[in-house]
Amino acid sequence: MSEHGHHDTYDRLITLLDSSSVDYQLIDHEPEGNTEAVSALRGNPESAAAKCIVLRVKVDRKTTRNVLAVVPGDRRVDLDAVKALYSARYAGFSDAATAERLARSVPGTVLPFSFDADLEVVADPDVVSQPRLYFNAARLDRSLVVSGADYERLAAPRVERIAGPAAG
Repeated sequence: MSEHGHHDTYDRLITLLDSSSVDYQLIDHEPEGNTEAVSALRGNPESAAAKCIVLRVKVDRKTTRNVLAVVPGDRRVDLDAVKALYSARYAGFSDAATAERLARSVPGTVLPFSFDADLEVVADPDVVSQPRLYFNAARLDRSLVVSGADYERLAAPRVERIAGPAAG
C-alpha cells in the first residue's frame, strides 16, 4: 500500500472525528508500532491502548469473515472466544497483505475503526470502558486519544469478551 493510501486513512479518521464533534487529542512521537513501546512514548498505561488485530474467521467451508479484533494493549486476542462468537471452525491471524488492504494501513498503525465493509469490528468491553483510549492514528509517528464511549459511538463495534490474559 502506498504512503498516500495511509494518509487517506488518517485524513478519513480526522474528518470522522471532526464531523462528529468528538473531543480528541493528537500525540506526536517517535515512529513506533509496538503497543508496549508506543505506550511508553505516549506515557499511557498499556491497558489504555487499543491493540488492533485483523483476523480471518472461517465460519464454514464457504464462509470466511474478516474481523478487526480490538483488545486492551496489555492483553492478547482470545482466538477461541472469537471462534465461539462466530460458531466458526477456525479463527486466526490474517496474512499481512490482506490485513493491510482491509485496515487500509500497515501493521502497527491499524485503527480500531473499519473503513471497509468487509472488515467487522469486535471490541472487548475493557476497550470501550476506557476513559482515555490511545491508538496509533494510521501512522507510526502520531497517536490519538479519545474516550472509550466516543470510540464506541463512532466505530459502532460489536462489543464482546475477546481479550485473553495478559500477553507474555
